[in-house]
Amino acid sequence: MKKAEDPEGRYTILADRIDITLGGNHILKGVTISVRKGSFVGIIGPNGSGKSTLLRCIYRTLNPDGGQVFLDQIPILSMRPKESAKKLAVVAQHNYYNFEFSVLEVVMMGRSPHKKALERDNARDYAIAQEALKKVGMQDFSQRSFSTLSGGEQQRVILARALAQETPCLVLDEPTNHLDITHQLQLMKIVRELKVTVISAIHDLNIAAAFCDYLFVMKDGTLADSGTPDEIFRTDLLQDIYHVDTEIVKDRSGKMHILFLS
Repeated sequence: MKKAEDPEGRYTILADRIDITLGGNHILKGVTISVRKGSFVGIIGPNGSGKSTLLRCIYRTLNPDGGQVFLDQIPILSMRPKESAKKLAVVAQHNYYNFEFSVLEVVMMGRSPHKKALERDNARDYAIAQEALKKVGMQDFSQRSFSTLSGGEQQRVILARALAQETPCLVLDEPTNHLDITHQLQLMKIVRELKVTVISAIHDLNIAAAFCDYLFVMKDGTLADSGTPDEIFRTDLLQDIYHVDTEIVKDRSGKMHILFLS
């Protein structure tokens, strides 16, 4: 089994020269990114730049035509799904279920990678699920049907399911979609405080500036740039990537904000 070229084990995720064509469209063109252990990494770029497709390759719902994804130095496609699910949890944009599940039942699904075949859920599993719901402010919804929730409420439940999975790595695909500003900040703060490895596609540049340690910039299926938020958020780069005029300012606490000019 080929290991990633990372002898010191610095990276939780290494996506090496990922190439994929879907529906006749060349979506990703040899993209390579690496995610250091314990870091919060953001992927930014306009719609259609390949952010979500790259993440889907990382959490193995898509098989790339070329290149490999390594998880803890091991090719992820060589791992059993249950094995990779103990290491990596996902909060995707769209979550549909064909059956009626309660909120608690959805969160309990996060415990399945830790269970043997036919093993029943125990008191510890339920305690972990209830604590995850509490963290996202959904503890009073445990008996509600998941399908009756708003998009924002469903997203918070899916985060709780990922928290219940207790993995050292989280993949988030535009996790603040459907959320109001209060819950956007709450969700990102919860994830940040977990002290785990995070890779997230992020639509809101100010959210990326506030929470990410490092950023990868996608454009037309290629990696356009990478660096810290201070290195990436420049007016010239944002003009090139998003075709908008911006002003970069810092508030009195030193936090960066991107202003979009008419």
